Amino acid sequence: MFRQTLCGLLLVAASGAQAADTVKIALTGPFSGGSAPMGTSARDGSKLAIAEINAAGGIQVGSKKMKIEVIERDDEAKNERGALIAQELAAMSDLSGVIGTVNTGVCLAGDKHLQEKGITKIICPAAGSASMTQWSKAGVKDNSIFRFAAYDGIQAAMVVEEAINRKFTKVAVVFDSTNYGVSGRDDMLEQIKKQGNKLEVVAQEKFNIGDKDMTAQLLRAKSAGAQAILIWAIGPELAAVSNGEAKIGMKAPLIGGWTLSMSNYIDNAGKNGNGTLMPQTFIEEAITPKAKSFIDGYHKAYKVDRIPSAVAAAQGYDALYILAAAVKQAGSTDTKKIKEALEDLKEPVKGVIATWSHPYTKWDPADVTTHEAFRREQVVMGMVKDGRVVFGNDADRARLIKSATTVTPAKTSKTKKK
Repeated sequence: MFRQTLCGLLLVAASGAQAADTVKIALTGPFSGGSAPMGTSARDGSKLAIAEINAAGGIQVGSKKMKIEVIERDDEAKNERGALIAQELAAMSDLSGVIGTVNTGVCLAGDKHLQEKGITKIICPAAGSASMTQWSKAGVKDNSIFRFAAYDGIQAAMVVEEAINRKFTKVAVVFDSTNYGVSGRDDMLEQIKKQGNKLEVVAQEKFNIGDKDMTAQLLRAKSAGAQAILIWAIGPELAAVSNGEAKIGMKAPLIGGWTLSMSNYIDNAGKNGNGTLMPQTFIEEAITPKAKSFIDGYHKAYKVDRIPSAVAAAQGYDALYILAAAVKQAGSTDTKKIKEALEDLKEPVKGVIATWSHPYTKWDPADVTTHEAFRREQVVMGMVKDGRVVFGNDADRARLIKSATTVTPAKTSKTKKK
């Protein structure tokens, strides 16, 4: 009996020691359903970074190297499931951090549980403005939630500028009924005002997740004289808009959020998607040695010849390296210490999108960009061409090459991103 008890205690001690020798990171997101191209790509980009780090011995945490232990949770883009997952993760005393989420509603339903426990989370690869502005509106003084995505203010500004630069004067604003779609609509309308009301919004049209026929909405936009469609949505329904235009003989190009680069839009729209424009933080083109290594590594690891969502994959990859750098700087697996390190990273982190220098600063409720990593210069305009996303212009390609190979200026708490 004594021997059995002793053996049991030794096993418990051994398992505890083993757990203490790993950095536990959760990867969450929609790994199934309409948003899966984004969720799985971000997860797999992060896992590619984890494989590289672990193959090199792990993260240097104080006097020892610790490998990363991964927890995966599929939220299925469902708010209630996202809330349950967040509650589960918030109850883990040894969780170092969370990377993930695509859907704004999932963030709104679940992140409060992580914030209450002070669990460090990097929202990646997406989620709309409300995922961060909820904390400023609540006056939260110490926020453990960060975002690693081109936030909607950047994207909406680029969408409106693109329409203006192409000499359009009348546009339809089209959006899905999700939190993300409604938030994006508001951001685009705000940008139209900020940029001098050079665009007349002749129609505002909404659709629901699962809708397959957009004829009624498009006919209203066409009869109102819309020359372009400014669109914000998350799912494969985006393709129904392009296909619906072809059906009624409408030729207004789609200009919208980065989700237009998803494989389930490109594949379902086919040739009708050609010319679609959207902001991108990464385009699947080997423009630098780092980009080539990342693309080749992803293709080989996941046996594909095109990343389902290259933006999501690259952001998942870079976000993981940034979180790992915070663990190293903190010299601890304690999530609160990691959060403090994230707000003041000392060493630049070389990613596939950019070399990140001080991407975050101490949380300021009056300025959500203190917990936003991206700046305007790290985003380019992409265009769908024959089943792939390519650079919208050569100047953007040159700019992204420079961003990927040059250390970006360190951000201070007084820095405002425009």
